[in-house]
Amino acid sequence: MKQTNAIIGLLAQTSIHAGTGQNTGVIDLPIQREGHNGWPCVFGSAVKGALRSRAEQKHGAKDDDGKDNPSITYVFGPTTNNAEEHAGAISVSDARLLLLPVRSLTSQFKWVTCPSALKRYQQDASRFSGAASSTNMLNNIKLDIDEDKALAFADVANKDKQVFLEEYRFTLEEADLSEIITALLPLMTNVDKETLEKQLIIINDDNFSYMAQHVTPVNAHIAIDSDTKIVKKGALWYEETLPPETLLYIGIHAVASRLTRNQENESIHNDAQQTLNAVTDLFSDNNWLQLGGNETVGMGWCAVAIQTAEQDNSKGE
Repeated sequence: MKQTNAIIGLLAQTSIHAGTGQNTGVIDLPIQREGHNGWPCVFGSAVKGALRSRAEQKHGAKDDDGKDNPSITYVFGPTTNNAEEHAGAISVSDARLLLLPVRSLTSQFKWVTCPSALKRYQQDASRFSGAASSTNMLNNIKLDIDEDKALAFADVANKDKQVFLEEYRFTLEEADLSEIITALLPLMTNVDKETLEKQLIIINDDNFSYMAQHVTPVNAHIAIDSDTKIVKKGALWYEETLPPETLLYIGIHAVASRLTRNQENESIHNDAQQTLNAVTDLFSDNNWLQLGGNETVGMGWCAVAIQTAEQDNSKGE
């Protein structure tokens, strides 16, 4: 069976709130997180729903006869009422965290990551696109970073000597981050090499996990009574978000449509590349995707960058 894959980078331009639907302690509306490490993420079901919504905005949810648009059904599967007919032709992974923007006294902010996040991206890139299968982008850096140390590009480390991330101070060590920067830039729309060299910081896994759980913004929200123009009784809640400039990525796996005939019983000739093209073409004229909730107040906008590759697994079948 022939399959086609892609890696899509999502660089947040506004705050993102992909919520869990339940409160945890003092935060009424927390964001989605991975269960084993507490890192922020956006679940694959939410990402796939956002992609489908984008397709419906571009092509229309219904055709001229009022039926589900077949160009969407072939790719994403039928709507809930007809979900038993066949599955969709794409698999969408969770949106995983790669770079977390953290406030810094030594610059506007720093893009912070850790060896575990970079290793995982390299594995995912190899699995979905082959982009990192032949090169280990961590070859030239040490993976056992001390608790009070941070790795930075040579010019930054030699100039600043130390960096403050939130209230924590780290001593900068020079590292060859050229291969990492080369690997990350294709995921970051409108970010140049010089900017990433200045902003990229690598800290150890434990410190990164702590920051991923404790430096995300939490904002208070209220509701105003339209008659009295004062806060409604009990209408106060705290909402967590992912900050702008967060870099997430998703993997997409595409196969031929599982629907072989259309509503007129005509045979459908479709392959994995056509399925993937139907997704990537959603961003041919506008490379933006809106994720999570609070769409009407402008949250969730991400700049999309796509890397594609084709894999043929037909041998042995």
